[in-house]
Amino acid sequence: MAHSKARAADGKVTYPPGVKEISSNISKEEMVRRLKMVVKTFMDMDQDSEEEKELYLNLALHLASDFFLKHPDKDVRLLVACCLADIFRIYAPEAPYTSPDKLKDIFMFITRQLKGLEDTKSAQFNRYFYLLENIAWVKSYNICFELEDSNEIFTQLYRTLFQVINNGHNQKVHMHMVDLMSSIVCEGDSVSQELLDTVLVNLVPAHKNLNKQAYDLAKALLKRTAQAIEPYITNFFNLVLMLGKTSVSDLSEHVFDLILELYNIDSHLLLSVLPQLEFKLKSNDNDERLQVVKLLAKMFGAKDSELAAQNKPLWQCYLGRFNDIHVPIRLECVKFASHCLMNHPDLAKDLTEYLKVRSHDPEEAIRHDVIVSIVTAAKKDLALVNDALLNFVRERTLDKRWRVRKEAMMGLAQTYKKYCLQGEGGKETSNQIAWIKNKLLHIYYQNSIDDRLLVERIFAQYMVPHNLETTERMKCLYYLYATLDTNAVKALNEMWKCQNMLRHHVKDLLDLVKLPKSDAGSKAVFAKVMVITRNLPDPGKAQDFVKKLAQVLEDDERIRDQLEALVSPACSCKQAEVCVRDITKKLGSPKQPSNPFLEMVKFLLERIAPVHIDTESISALVKQVNKSIDGTADDDDEGVPTEQAIRAGLELLKILSFTHPVSFHSAETFESLLGCLKMDDEKVAEAALQIFKNTGRKMEESFPHIKSVLLPVLQTKAKRGPPRQAKYAIHCIHAMFTHRDTHFAQIFEPLHKGLDPEDLEQLITPLTTLGHLAQLAPEQFAAPLKSLVANFIVKDLLMNDRIPGKKTTKLWVSDDEVSPETLAKIQGIKLMVRWLLGVKNNLSKSGNSTLRMLTAILHSDGDLTEQGKMGKPDMSRLRLAAASALLKLAQEPCYHEIITLEQYQLCALVINDECYQVRQGFAQKLHKGLCRLRLPLEYLAVFALCAKDPVKERRAHARQCLVKNINIRREYLKQHAAVSDKLFSLLPEYVVPYAIHLLVHDPDYVKVQDIEQLKDIKESLWFILEIIMSKNENNSHAFIRKMVENIKQTKDAQAPTDAKTNEKLYTVCDVAMNIIISKSTTYSLESPKDPVLPTRFFTKPDKPKAANVLGAVNKPLSTAGKPIQSKASRMETASNDDSTSNPSSPQRSKTRHDSAEDHSENEDIMKKGDTPETKDSDKPRGRKRVAATSNLDDDASPKPKRVRKKAAAAAPMATADPEDQWGEDSRLADSQAEDEQNSPPKKGRRGRPAKAAVANQECPAKGRGRGRKKATPPHEEEEEEVGEEEEEGEEENIEVKAKGGRQARASRRSTQRSEGIWCSESAESSPVKRRGRPAKTAAQPTKKQPA
Repeated sequence: MAHSKARAADGKVTYPPGVKEISSNISKEEMVRRLKMVVKTFMDMDQDSEEEKELYLNLALHLASDFFLKHPDKDVRLLVACCLADIFRIYAPEAPYTSPDKLKDIFMFITRQLKGLEDTKSAQFNRYFYLLENIAWVKSYNICFELEDSNEIFTQLYRTLFQVINNGHNQKVHMHMVDLMSSIVCEGDSVSQELLDTVLVNLVPAHKNLNKQAYDLAKALLKRTAQAIEPYITNFFNLVLMLGKTSVSDLSEHVFDLILELYNIDSHLLLSVLPQLEFKLKSNDNDERLQVVKLLAKMFGAKDSELAAQNKPLWQCYLGRFNDIHVPIRLECVKFASHCLMNHPDLAKDLTEYLKVRSHDPEEAIRHDVIVSIVTAAKKDLALVNDALLNFVRERTLDKRWRVRKEAMMGLAQTYKKYCLQGEGGKETSNQIAWIKNKLLHIYYQNSIDDRLLVERIFAQYMVPHNLETTERMKCLYYLYATLDTNAVKALNEMWKCQNMLRHHVKDLLDLVKLPKSDAGSKAVFAKVMVITRNLPDPGKAQDFVKKLAQVLEDDERIRDQLEALVSPACSCKQAEVCVRDITKKLGSPKQPSNPFLEMVKFLLERIAPVHIDTESISALVKQVNKSIDGTADDDDEGVPTEQAIRAGLELLKILSFTHPVSFHSAETFESLLGCLKMDDEKVAEAALQIFKNTGRKMEESFPHIKSVLLPVLQTKAKRGPPRQAKYAIHCIHAMFTHRDTHFAQIFEPLHKGLDPEDLEQLITPLTTLGHLAQLAPEQFAAPLKSLVANFIVKDLLMNDRIPGKKTTKLWVSDDEVSPETLAKIQGIKLMVRWLLGVKNNLSKSGNSTLRMLTAILHSDGDLTEQGKMGKPDMSRLRLAAASALLKLAQEPCYHEIITLEQYQLCALVINDECYQVRQGFAQKLHKGLCRLRLPLEYLAVFALCAKDPVKERRAHARQCLVKNINIRREYLKQHAAVSDKLFSLLPEYVVPYAIHLLVHDPDYVKVQDIEQLKDIKESLWFILEIIMSKNENNSHAFIRKMVENIKQTKDAQAPTDAKTNEKLYTVCDVAMNIIISKSTTYSLESPKDPVLPTRFFTKPDKPKAANVLGAVNKPLSTAGKPIQSKASRMETASNDDSTSNPSSPQRSKTRHDSAEDHSENEDIMKKGDTPETKDSDKPRGRKRVAATSNLDDDASPKPKRVRKKAAAAAPMATADPEDQWGEDSRLADSQAEDEQNSPPKKGRRGRPAKAAVANQECPAKGRGRGRKKATPPHEEEEEEVGEEEEEGEEENIEVKAKGGRQARASRRSTQRSEGIWCSESAESSPVKRRGRPAKTAAQPTKKQPA
């Protein structure tokens, strides 16, 4: 070594053989040539060549001079760098350079040369690679550990390598770089923050995206040095996260991005950092919490992440952020859920409860994203989401926000199509989500037009895709229909009906547009435009667009022709697609990509285009039904029993026969239907008959061979088939054949002659057939029908009880347990009503007689003969049949006029019948008639009596009926602004006088100022007023107040001279006024118009009443709208937010004078010239008023009671002078004590809870009548069917009536009743005033009391 130092000291440079001196005096090319030889020499040397090492020591020192290190030529510098690298290799472990500054200069020089690695296509790249390989292998840079500036050298090296790395480098370059850098980290004493930043900066997303190779290099380096570098990473995050020293590094703002990247590289790098995140999750800074949540969402949600299992406290702390107060944080958590569900199904259980809460979040965006997260996971694999999560989506289909509802509905639809239609998950998965199809169709019941349109779109695209081939499409529809629940079927039927109706509206618009222009024509077009507008989203904007479309149709004949073809009944599905495409193309404009007008037209075309059903489709559907009948269909594979499939298929064809009748006109279809008529399944044959009825109008001309086969089948069905088939057979003949009179006669004569009251089972079908013949051809069989009704129906059938009923405590039994006699009597009642509905006039006074018969049945609780033979279930059936018959007659104006107030009130009380099924069936019939605007408005007041129904479901149903009927009437008034002449019979506010009058005559209202009874009155009034007063458009509250005030200035027209009745009237008015005042803030404003009162119910106004007779009960209603009392029948109150329609403006109502001349079809207003002296036989609705000298005290004129006491033999039926009507009760009750006449009914009302006992002994407690089970409400039946509900529970509160002495009087009573009801038309008669059955007298004859 000393020798070497000496050699170095003398300064003489020895060059390798053949290499001359290298100095600045030679050219660059020569210098490069000589340096290459030097490089070759050093390259070949190894560490063991001591002599050569000594020989070339001065050369090594010379090459490190500034002349070479700062030489301007890059080739020279590269060759020198290669020499220096080899020198470090040869002289290792000690370098020939001892000066720290020189070492720094040399390594900085070598680092700068490494930049040449960037250009992989360079001719010198291999030499650069050699340089890298050499220093990496030798770990030359480790010499710098002892230098003070080592950090600067290392940092510069790292930066250089990260800068030059690119995708042109092979794996060897990458490996040598990692080796070089990792040796510095692993063998050094520390890692400075600056050096750490140089590595970490490549993980920041912005840098990562710019240079993916640098990211990969940093990633490889960190993986290689994880253990060594981890303490420095932990220290960095401690300083930034815990101590907040963001100045320690420029990367402080990227700390969360770095944590994510480091976790993905190697989770061990963050062992000490993750607990700090739990602390950050609870930070008070919203933005900081949000950043941590975003970070952890990615960490927990990563595909292979095990963080949740490894760090459960952090996972639980993160789940808590689902309930964070900051909306963006909750939103981020919800978005994370889908990734977590897809990548970590095991965490679904933990997420479910938190997603449940968020699915009800007040923020719309969060609820929306909950749906997106769940649906995204479900579409990937249904196994990833449990039933609870799918139920959250199900609930959100009813969300208050359209965006959320739409997302939920579309998500369910897409899931259904993937797993049920395409069968991706197999049978089990398909069964798991079978409920989706029902749920989606149930949404069609919503009021929003947006919901309904989306259901239609979902049906056409996801449930039965319209682009399927016809046979496949009909098969899909067939099995879908067979597996839908009842309500979904109804919704689907309604959808087709709505689309069909809209097609007709558009067709009408086309017809109007083609007419010559005129003022009347323009008005008609505008009216039709308004109707179409209501069937489109956002009617406000749609109105202008539909107007524009009408103008386009006028101007553009081609579009008009295309639209005509589209709405034509003969339009095929393929033709419809072409028409829609052509119309949208014609109306669209490339220059206007967003065209609201075109979007609206698309909505309209979407609704009216027959994309599913045409003649070919019906034929395919019929073939599918035939396959099921033949047993060759895939019913079992589809999970549908064959019988169910056939029945559903016929029901499907039946509904399509309403909406697409022309599509059925093919011999093949009709022949298949003929085959269905011969099947044993009654439902199938019924459906086939209805299809023939709807589609066979042109059968005689087009298909005579079908007609010749069908007619005998129809005649056989009408004579001997089941009742419903007989009914449809008659209607088929009426609809299809021109010589129907002949065919009817061939059926009528044998049936009429063959009626045998002894053979009851064989009587039901003939009576059904005769009833429908009577309705369809009343003139043809006028004489025999009247004789049939009077002699056979009334005397032989209704007035006789041939078979004793079963003794049972039940009030209702299932249909198959009803006795044939009862079924025959029901058909007899229906026959009478159908006959009257066919005749449509009361010239023969048969209407009066029938009404007396029906009210007699109600008086006697269904046991008309009172022989005690009938069972309670049979009596219930007959009560329901009689009440339903009354409602049917009330829908015909000529019979509504002759229904007396007493008969109306008796009919109304059926809604409080003791039998649940009777109440239910009656309410359904009532609702149906009111919805069709066929029943007069006073029948809407009947629902007020439901307020005290003991069954919650019945009260809720009554409330729904009220809401729907009120909305229908308001909507009708909006759509028909020109019906102001009928305003009195349509405006919902006008129900208030009827409700007041009905409650005044409530048999439970006995004592005028009894607190408990007045509370019930208040409850009933609020039941109706709550809905009517839910909104106050056009100052309707003041209008109602004025109406009540006007009533207090009148008298009860039913008993104008009865002081007690009028006191009740004013008291009920005070209760109503109290409700209005307590619930309204605008009641005191001026009423727009003076309301009109029905003169049939109230007399003309007197002077205003000053006294308020309410007294103590006149207190504000409780918050719930009902008094505090221990009764099972409390009125249900709920928010009325769903009532979307408001009352039409009362400004359109007529003055009292104008209304006196108004005779709408639904209401009677007494004309000015009418006198009370009109005979009952001439004007049955008139009621003579009692003179002032009549007995007006409580003894002589007791109020009617709903009791079941027996009347004298012929009392209810006997004819009486109208002048004695108010004294009739006292005559019937001669033998009773005065206190009994004033006492309330001795038992609880049917269907009502018991009254609370009061201190006054005149008001004894009634029977409770509340112990029965609740029956599930059956679905609404056909209009003609009465009482076909299933019995769901036994009635337990059956009262026992004394029946002694009935048998002895039976014969005489039957004869008297028959003669009393169906007496000669010249005799004067008046129905019994009392709604309850009259009091039973002693053996004494009735005495006439002087007027």
